[in-house]
Amino acid sequence: MTSQVRVAVVGCGYWGKNLVRDFSELGALEAVVDANADTVAALQAKHGGRALTFEQAANDAAVDAMVIAVPAHLHYSLAKQALDSGKHVYVEKPLALELSQAEELVALAEKKDLRLMVGHLLQYHPAFIALKDFVGAGKLGRLSYVYSNRLSYGILRREEDVLWSFAPHDISMVLALAGESPDHVGAFAAPTLHPVIGDFTQVQMSFPSGLKSHIFVSWLHPFKEQRLVVVGERGAVVFEDSAKDPADKLKYYAHSVEWANGVPKALKAAEANGAGIALPYGDGNPLKNECTHFLESVANRTKPRTDGAEGLRVLSVLTRASSALKAQSAASSAVDTASKPRVAKAYPGVKIHESAYVDDGADIGQGTSIWHFSHILGQVSIGEKVSVGQNVVIGPKVTVGNNVKIQNNVSLYEGVTLEDGVFCGPSCVFTNVNNPRSEISRKHEFRTTLVKRGSTIGANATIVCGHTLGEYCFIGAGAVVARDVPAFALMAGVPAKRIGWMSHAGIKLGPDLVCTDSGRRYREVSKDVLEEITE
Repeated sequence: MTSQVRVAVVGCGYWGKNLVRDFSELGALEAVVDANADTVAALQAKHGGRALTFEQAANDAAVDAMVIAVPAHLHYSLAKQALDSGKHVYVEKPLALELSQAEELVALAEKKDLRLMVGHLLQYHPAFIALKDFVGAGKLGRLSYVYSNRLSYGILRREEDVLWSFAPHDISMVLALAGESPDHVGAFAAPTLHPVIGDFTQVQMSFPSGLKSHIFVSWLHPFKEQRLVVVGERGAVVFEDSAKDPADKLKYYAHSVEWANGVPKALKAAEANGAGIALPYGDGNPLKNECTHFLESVANRTKPRTDGAEGLRVLSVLTRASSALKAQSAASSAVDTASKPRVAKAYPGVKIHESAYVDDGADIGQGTSIWHFSHILGQVSIGEKVSVGQNVVIGPKVTVGNNVKIQNNVSLYEGVTLEDGVFCGPSCVFTNVNNPRSEISRKHEFRTTLVKRGSTIGANATIVCGHTLGEYCFIGAGAVVARDVPAFALMAGVPAKRIGWMSHAGIKLGPDLVCTDSGRRYREVSKDVLEEITE
């Protein structure tokens, strides 16, 4: 019986009080340990248990196990003392802050034949257990990509960054699905409230099997999102723990990709009109399940699902991600700043990130921002209030008008002109020669491309050179434009075809050709000519 196992909960703050409650409800609470006497008294009155110091609990024969929910920097020392005292240990994530410390705890638990378990809560969520079983049964086929978002507003911490605070849960899930350790770990962080404590972090992982993964965590996100997406060759499963309706927490999307003449086409599943099929999963509160699992592991002398070895694997990824962030910070600090005063003097009123490069001979208007890792070549003219995103290359001999927005990973090559108010979505592509060969120079064959005022180009769209995109046209994501585009045209497909009309405000026009946002009215002059009615 698990109720025969008696535990002392050490640390009864924000999360520890929940552990006190659940172990009490499971009939296993022996003692409550916390430096705040008032907190202990309140919990005793509600849940029972004796008030003990840590040393008293570690040396009390009535205490079989110690549950540690204190700040992360204390995990190693308290877990070691508990193991040395012959107690089984459940420690909240992370297992420790140093790999060597975690390895020592794992070895000590093994030597003393004690259970050591890490609180990776979502491994005990019924929906994740069902997802893992679904993947393990091969129903998604070979996995290709897994991503996880853990986003919320607060709670802000100063003893650890958002990587160590949020990401252990997601790393634990990804490793459980992958069944292997990553051969590459990269990371990017954005400290905003403190010079070195990251408030936003993305971790990228690659695995020997070819699986790719990324994890995005933030405690400055305007709304809560806890979403794990698993993509395989037979569709995708989404575990959305932040969904309010239990039926929306775990869904299967039997989408597929069809290839024709080397061109991929996304096919949505017919089931539920492509909205996904709800997958069944068991009952139970994840934390209560986790506490029960620990008690059963101690009582039955079995290995916990998230044992010390599993905690060590998660810590290894955290450590590698932290090393990548330190390398990123060092590289940023090492950027040659000698030219920065020259840049600031040459471009007053222009914001140029220290990792960006601006060559001599570029003309940049006031109010323009040029972000991380972008490169502006010579003989380039950029207007006022332009936003140039990350990893953008412009030039040479490119003209960009005022109020243009160029998203990440866009290259504007020689011969491209963007008039005022153009929007270029992430990773959209411009060419400047029709039949490129690496071994043959065709610079004399460059063809010009004109994108007229107010046009929008969607993500991953390709604009073949030598064409004009008319005013306020709208190119759908992934489209390939291989001819001139009429003003106001809505284009989609490969090759792109006009499938409708768009207003100045970017609203698709209905049969009456009246913009529902602005009230502006239009008329078709001919099959491919639309004009605004101004009288």
